[in-house]
Amino acid sequence: MRQERVQVMAGNAFAISDAQGDMEVDPRAPVGLFSFDTRFLAHWVLRVDGERLNALSRDDMTYFETRFFLVPGTASHYVDADVSVIRHRSLDDSFNEKIIVLNHSADPADMTVRMDIGSDFGDAADIGRPRERRVEVTAVPEHRQLRLRYRRERFDRETIVSSTAPVEVDERGMTFRIRVPPRGQWETDLHICMIVRGEAGHDMRADLETHQLHVRRDMRDDLRAWLDRAPTLVAENGALAGAYERCLTDLAALRYEPLSSTRRVTVGGLPWAMTLYGRDILVTCLQTLPFTPELAPVALRLLALLQGGRLDDIHEEEPGKILTQLRYGEAAAFGEEPTTLYYGAADTTPLFVVLLDEYERWSGDVALVRELRHPARMALDWIDEYGASTGDGYVRYQRRNAHQGRLNQCWKDSPDAITDRNGWQPGFPRATCEVQGYAYDAKLRGARLAREFWGDPAYADRLEREAAELKRRFNEDFWLPERGYYALALGPDGEPVDALTSNVGHLLWSGIVPEDRAGTVADHLVGPDLFSGWGVRTLAAGQRVYNPVGSHLGAVWPWDNAVIAAGLRRYRCDRAAARIAQGMFDMAERVGGAVPEVIAGYPRTLTKYPVQLPTAGRPQAWSSGGLLMLLATVLGLVPCGENLLVNPALPEGFGRIELLDVPGRWGHADAYGRDRAAGVRGHRPRLR
Repeated sequence: MRQERVQVMAGNAFAISDAQGDMEVDPRAPVGLFSFDTRFLAHWVLRVDGERLNALSRDDMTYFETRFFLVPGTASHYVDADVSVIRHRSLDDSFNEKIIVLNHSADPADMTVRMDIGSDFGDAADIGRPRERRVEVTAVPEHRQLRLRYRRERFDRETIVSSTAPVEVDERGMTFRIRVPPRGQWETDLHICMIVRGEAGHDMRADLETHQLHVRRDMRDDLRAWLDRAPTLVAENGALAGAYERCLTDLAALRYEPLSSTRRVTVGGLPWAMTLYGRDILVTCLQTLPFTPELAPVALRLLALLQGGRLDDIHEEEPGKILTQLRYGEAAAFGEEPTTLYYGAADTTPLFVVLLDEYERWSGDVALVRELRHPARMALDWIDEYGASTGDGYVRYQRRNAHQGRLNQCWKDSPDAITDRNGWQPGFPRATCEVQGYAYDAKLRGARLAREFWGDPAYADRLEREAAELKRRFNEDFWLPERGYYALALGPDGEPVDALTSNVGHLLWSGIVPEDRAGTVADHLVGPDLFSGWGVRTLAAGQRVYNPVGSHLGAVWPWDNAVIAAGLRRYRCDRAAARIAQGMFDMAERVGGAVPEVIAGYPRTLTKYPVQLPTAGRPQAWSSGGLLMLLATVLGLVPCGENLLVNPALPEGFGRIELLDVPGRWGHADAYGRDRAAGVRGHRPRLR
């Protein structure tokens, strides 16, 4: 039986515990308190009179705050328990846990409350293969503190645990010997300061009073303001409204301030991607332009700042290339993993140009387009100079770092993801189909930017010619006429990888598919081999390596489906797009809570319930953004000059929808839609 996990999070800091609030090292999961890729608490276990606690209930107040209601002893003691315990946990830059012990008897109670405390300062990148670290532990009873510190050259991290109540402190934890009056209570605040020391040798983090004020006022106000800035959804379908608010809240939770920026950007998601991922943030920004457009300019500026400027095989950096991943942990700091700044992806660079253009279409922010002219042109140059390095005009990838680099450098980056129908894997360099679509789209968008904003019509003409030639050759080389779909990839000698995959839906999104082939591609996407009933599988059933629980070999990803649905609507395949949107929103309703990163590809007729994969993260920025993108897609939201076009094609069951105050260059606009079966059905509840 899987252990229930409880999480609080704020930006890239998070704490994962069991259902009782305790934290103990688990090599299968990042249990503990983490910030900037380091575990600051690995052991955090509460006992009363030597007994562990059992959970009665829990109140998940917000993403950064929760309460556990507990009793000592076994389940048989619950009814007659004389003592109960509340653990109120909150997280921002620091971590606070208020412990309240309640005496329900008519007599005073003498108790020993013990918190066992420890840290291994583990790197989030090596949870499954932990190593011994020499941790300095110092008890400071006169200050009611326990200090744990790990130092390795310039890498210096410290955890300071402080108590507001009198306490005995030793190197393994804190002990409180308390007397609770009849029908009374005792409490203490345990404040955990996570110190990341820089060049100056110190770190300024919030003290307890500042932390509590920040959580009670600033973070709640910030969440409220974030929700208020987003469009208001008025929907007959209550589940749709609930999913909308949940997605916005999860995106708020996943914002953090990188050490190189004072503006917040989104991390990939909990628990394995709590840092900056280039692909994830670019996709998330594209998905959320009608809802939270403020994410895009911050992401674009940060990625431009971190853009590749040299050749570096270890980090797979190339001039113009856009970052794949940014890590702060020990392994990255000492080059044991090439993830401090890692560039091993073929798709982030064209997607950077796509986002810059799309953001201007929505916002009218010409100043940003001009500010980022040089990074955008460097990205476009990378497509031809380093991306298409073999001379055949296709963007290919082959890792430069032969020992630590990613084998597959497209979004399907598991080692066995690029395979044909029978399990054969091509050699390198590989050219996957969707990356060619992104490159085509980037060239056309770059041409628009050059002509309208950069004052370079000759460059625009060149990019348009290159895009047209790429589209022509792509449709000759990737199209499989006997199968009626596009190859997943080409091998180094141009041999097609003939698997049927969800990647073909990305081709519709990019616009590289001719009109006369779009219907055939759409039929495959919503046919029984690819479409599970919940969503489009990454790999179609019936092929040799199909596996419904294989991450990229048959499972279903919400972000992937959002892009596919948008592509289908681009080619006026409205029914197919609505079918995918319906499956995804049904999945979100049944799963409840944050939208998972990925679900199994089992047919809906078989499972009746979406099967979640144990390794799937929740929340994930591009999963939450994916549901928002699906909503915009079925409403048909498209910027057109100074106006917002609305062309709804809603799935049956959505009823009436109003999306009010959609932000853009037009100021704010309203969008309305209804499914064909919608009649006069009751009132329309407001989200807020």
